[in-house]
This record gives sequence, C-alpha cells and structure tokens, in this order.
Amino acid sequence: MLFKRRTQARLGDRIRGFLWPRRSFLRSARYFTKRVLRLTAAPHAVAAGVAAGVFASFLPFVGFHFLIAAIAAFLLRGNIVASALGTAIGNPITFPFIWAATLGLGRYILYGQNPGNLVPLQLGQVMTQLDIVQLWEPLIKPMTVGGIPLGVLVAVVFYSLTRSALVAFRERRRMKFAARPHRASGSLL
Repeated sequence: MLFKRRTQARLGDRIRGFLWPRRSFLRSARYFTKRVLRLTAAPHAVAAGVAAGVFASFLPFVGFHFLIAAIAAFLLRGNIVASALGTAIGNPITFPFIWAATLGLGRYILYGQNPGNLVPLQLGQVMTQLDIVQLWEPLIKPMTVGGIPLGVLVAVVFYSLTRSALVAFRERRRMKFAARPHRASGSLL
C-alpha cells in the first residue's frame, strides 16, 4: 500500500477516530464535499446519487443504508458512489435528530395528535433479544412512515444544492483551465 502507517494504530485510537475525527468535523465535511464535486459523472447523476444517499439515511434500517441508497440511485439513474457518499449525512451526531424527527412525524401521521405510549416498557429486553416483531409497531413502523416524507424533502434540497454546486464548480474549473497558457505540443520545455 502506498500510504500505509509505519506503526499500526491501536484499536482504541481507531474507534475514537471513527466516532470523533482527529482533525475536525468541518474538515471531514469538506473532504466529502470535494469527493462529490470531483466525481466525473453528469451533474444529474451525481446529484441524484447524493439525494438517494440522503433519503436512505432517513430510514430506520441502519446497516442497510448503502444498499437502499444504491438501489434508489440506480432507479433514479444516479451515481452509486455519490449515493454512498450521500449516506454520510446520517452519522452518530445527526442520527438522534433524524430519528426523533422521523418518529415524531410518523406517529403523528399514523396515530394523530395523541399517540399513546412512545416505546414498549421492556425496551432493553427487546433490544437484547433483537425481537423485530415487538419493535415494529412502536418504533420501526412510525420511523419508516415518518422517514419517507422527511427523507424525500431533504433529498430534494440536497439534490438542488449538489447540482447547482457541481455546475458552478465545473464552470469555475473550466474557466481556470481556459485561462492557462497553452503549451505547444511536442515541446520539451
């Protein structure tokens, strides 16, 4: 490997770096932005891919976000790599807010103003047994119902932002390369 570490990082350092970046979250966000802007696909394909990834992040099926995003990107004729990058909107910092919003909206859509008990009383026991049937009605179903409209809304916003940013980035880049002096072909100097 070309850029391999000389000393392997300890497990604790790797976990810490995964949950809390060494440099900053802003630097990570800039990295993802540059990765998306430098993709070579058409502006619609990149923007549709990012939108598919953002939409998938609003669904409660953690662990399947990449797969859902790839399927949605394929159906929208979007870029699959961009869809994987778009799922980064769902991360340990944003998930509590996304889940609270999708659960609240889903419960409002399904049950109206007074939804009753929010979660089952034995949530810890249900989670240790991973009994999806008991989690479906109080949590997963409302989060899915609330996640679809919220995910579509935020995905549309990200589609328009990504497409306009990509068009502007490519135009600036084209103008920058056009302003450079041209070298004579075959010249060694």
